[in-house]
Order: sequence, then structure tokens, then C-alpha cells
Amino acid sequence: MTSPLPLSAVIITKNEADRLGRCLASLQGICSEILVLDCGSDDETVALAQSYGARVEHQDWLGFAGQKNEAIRRATQPWLLLMDADEWLADGSEASLRALFASGDIEQADVWRLKRCNWFLGRMLSGFERTERLVRPDHRYLPMRVHEKPDLAGKRVWDCDIVIEHNTARSLDAHRAKNACYARLWAEQRHADGKRCSALSPWTHAAAYWLKMYLLRAAWRDGRQGWWFHASHAQAVIDKYRHLHALGKNA
Repeated sequence: MTSPLPLSAVIITKNEADRLGRCLASLQGICSEILVLDCGSDDETVALAQSYGARVEHQDWLGFAGQKNEAIRRATQPWLLLMDADEWLADGSEASLRALFASGDIEQADVWRLKRCNWFLGRMLSGFERTERLVRPDHRYLPMRVHEKPDLAGKRVWDCDIVIEHNTARSLDAHRAKNACYARLWAEQRHADGKRCSALSPWTHAAAYWLKMYLLRAAWRDGRQGWWFHASHAQAVIDKYRHLHALGKNA
């Protein structure tokens, strides 16, 4: 029987019972510890996590960056795999992960960037993005309200071929609502940082997004799912800069 790796899987949750199971199932037998930091679920999230052998702890919401930093602080293993409840390790990734540890190459970096592939409305979208998810215990996120960024100052950052898959949203309406919330938080953060924009910024930035993501990167190949995914994100770009412009006018 293959032994678990010296690895803590770290997940923050609230009301993720309908999605968490796939994430936890993909981690079974791989991680020496699965830590779920929950901020007050009133569904079956906690019971589900415990049924998969996870250590579940509670923490009132500290914001995205603060909550993830607290979860990282509570992990016990020398390496951490940072996951969201709507993500899972792709088929074949366990072998890649074990090979990275077995070869000793894991020690050549402080932060490993994995490939993340996105699913939307039942279809895997083309391409992938790099994301910093395999890290040492001193990893921290910068204090941001949304789209938290890791503090990579002085870190050795390498890429690897380990893949995680991501179910972007439960539905199109849920995706739009999430993007609208993130747009408002982004604008508030940028305004607090002293950023301002013009009345034209929502439209110029949205046009640039559409040109880059939908046309130049050929997202049109993803059919109606690609259209709705990027239309939703283009609307979020408009919302972000509208909010930022309004905050600047009212300051």
C-alpha cells in the first residue's frame, strides 16, 4: 500500500456540501492531512468533510486572504496543497505529485505553480491557467479583499505538470452573481489603494478583455459555454470599472 505524502491539503469552506465530495475523494491516500477550515456552514459540509477523514476546524470569516492564511497556519505538514472546494486533482496528477516528491525535485522550489483547467456548464474550456498551490508552510497571501495574491517576495517559484480541475460555477446565474460580488470588492480595494478611472474605462477594458480572451485566445472554440463564460467576465470588467469610477466621483 502506498503511503501518504508529507502533505497537508488545505481547504476553506462555507456551504459546499454539493461540491466538496469530489475534491476530498481526489485527495484520498495522497495527503497525510486534509484540513478543512469552515466559517459556519449550515448544510452537510462539516459532516461530509469528516466522513472523508478531514480535520475540520471553525473560523469566523476573515476575508479571502485572511481565511486562507489562517488555514495555512493551522496545517501541520512540511508541504501544503491549497485547494478550493470546487476543485479536484485531475486523473494522473497523483502519479505526477508522487514523482515530484520521490525524485527530491520538490525541494528545488518554495512554491510550485500547478495547471488549472476550468469547467463551465458541463464543458471543459480550452487552455489552462497557472496557479500557486503547492507551497511551504510559510506561504501567505497579501491582504486583499478579493482575488487574493500570494506574497512571492524572495520565493523560488517553479512550474510543474500537476493538474487541478475547477468547476467554475453551479449555474450561469451563480457565475454572474459571483462575478458581480467580486467586481464590487475589487473596486473597493482599488479605491482604497488610491486608484481612479475615467468614465470610458469600463468600455475600453471590457473591449480589451474580449479581444484578448475570446478572439485572440480562440475561446470561441468552446461553443456556447465559452461565449457565456467570457460574456459574464466581460460584464464583470464593466462592473469593476463602473464601481471604481463611481467611488472616485463620490470621494
